[in-house]
Amino acid sequence: MTNDLNQKLEAPFSLSSHEFLTNPYLIYDKLRSKHPIFKEHSFKYPGWYVTGYEEAVAVLKDTRFKNRIPLTQTSKKYEHLKNIQNDMMLFKNQHDHKRLRMMVSKVFTPNVVEGYRPFIEETVNDLLNQVQNKKSMDVVSDFAFPLASLIIAKILGVPAEERYQFREWTVSLIQTIDFTRSRKTLANGNHTTKMLIAYFKQLINKRKHIPQNDLISMLILEEEQGEKLTDEELLATCILLVIAGHETTVNLISNSVLALLNHPEQLMKLKENPSLIKMAVEEFLRYESPTQMTARIASEDTEMNGITIKKSEQVYILLGAANRDPKKFIDPNVLDITRNPNPHLAFGYGIHFCLGSSLARLEAQIAIVTLLQRMDNLQLVTPDLHWRNLMGFRSLQELQITFN
Repeated sequence: MTNDLNQKLEAPFSLSSHEFLTNPYLIYDKLRSKHPIFKEHSFKYPGWYVTGYEEAVAVLKDTRFKNRIPLTQTSKKYEHLKNIQNDMMLFKNQHDHKRLRMMVSKVFTPNVVEGYRPFIEETVNDLLNQVQNKKSMDVVSDFAFPLASLIIAKILGVPAEERYQFREWTVSLIQTIDFTRSRKTLANGNHTTKMLIAYFKQLINKRKHIPQNDLISMLILEEEQGEKLTDEELLATCILLVIAGHETTVNLISNSVLALLNHPEQLMKLKENPSLIKMAVEEFLRYESPTQMTARIASEDTEMNGITIKKSEQVYILLGAANRDPKKFIDPNVLDITRNPNPHLAFGYGIHFCLGSSLARLEAQIAIVTLLQRMDNLQLVTPDLHWRNLMGFRSLQELQITFN
């Protein structure tokens, strides 16, 4: 490739730039045009950046590429955060990952998730009742976040009146695994983790004495029946679900509403034909993927697509880029809620495929259809949107809308 392209790549690719946060897809296209697996030394985090769809699938399904803890294991700083990440299923590999996933997955099967439909529908309508007469709302703080919070609280067994803490906790912890993290965010995340550990230790102790119909009680019961789940792993699983249960779903719902408002013909098509909602949500997941990036580390030298990724090198799979790869998707930058097939990678691929994907899909389907059915003349308050300073996630700070 030419030196001119190298210069174009280096200048705009800043994790803190307004341009990248507003529209990362232009940068993704430039990276992909150089090579779908592109090595970059000048970025803050040097390594291999995967922007091609087929290449992303190949890395995600290859067990030679391992999940790794975001924090340096030799560091003595941020002990609470580091220790809890060590026990999280998200960063486990092989046997430990499979063991934890099998236990937790029992409450996230499609059939079990479908059983939450009445509660989700009731919660969605309650939230819309609270804003209907105001004729305006922030989709993030008034709708998407409290919905996700109530649902994950119910699944875990967290009392509804204690869910108010989740937003602050989630915002703090998600920054600790993002490229944009700083010493300050890591220190805040370590403090948050300390509070979460104390909170869930108390809740787990309550469930040991008085079990309920919730995930924590189920995991405690399995532990008592001989499953190899440590107290530390139980704590880490609860904290992981607090983060994952919020971030993906909140981003999915708010990004979907924004996509529809920016494409009124697609909004009208869905409003007139709500049965399209399943396909529509899949397109929202592809078009504005809630999670934009996931990372791996090579456990051995690996040949792929004509290049050699050496042992211990970092590999960053840009899911948002793969989901707009023109080699895989026709008109990838066009929102089409009838797109079919739509084999996006928004929830990952392979053994680490998102455990809560069925729940996130159902919440988004119900939330979006109900919003369109109940509210007319949806409008953005301002086109000047603010995205959270995250590279790994596509996350609006707020989304103010009006309606009739």
